Amino acid sequence: QVQLVESGGGLVQPGGSLRLSCAASGVDFSRTRMGWYRQGSGKRRELVAAIFSGGGTTYPDSVRGRFTISRDNAKNMIFLQMNSLKSEDTAVYYCNAGVGEPDARWGQGMQVTVSS
Repeated sequence: QVQLVESGGGLVQPGGSLRLSCAASGVDFSRTRMGWYRQGSGKRRELVAAIFSGGGTTYPDSVRGRFTISRDNAKNMIFLQMNSLKSEDTAVYYCNAGVGEPDARWGQGMQVTVSS
């Protein structure tokens, strides 16, 4: 059974930083494309970062240069370092295993709020 457990969300001021973590179990982690999505209020869910089994990464323009995704295959974890946060980054953030695949699995989601 696949489980994705997220942590690290919360409230941060504009310009601040936050680090999200996701612990995965039940997947062939080192071979799995992992990622982070987010969904703001009234918006569609969007991919904010993906990391491939070989370590390559991809980001949309909206977060490139501010967000960094990484993975630790020994611990079956991924991380999202978010810097220079803006109010528009406020959303529920989801960990994803199998980015782009029809049987991709999701974490439960956690709130990130950027506000003064």
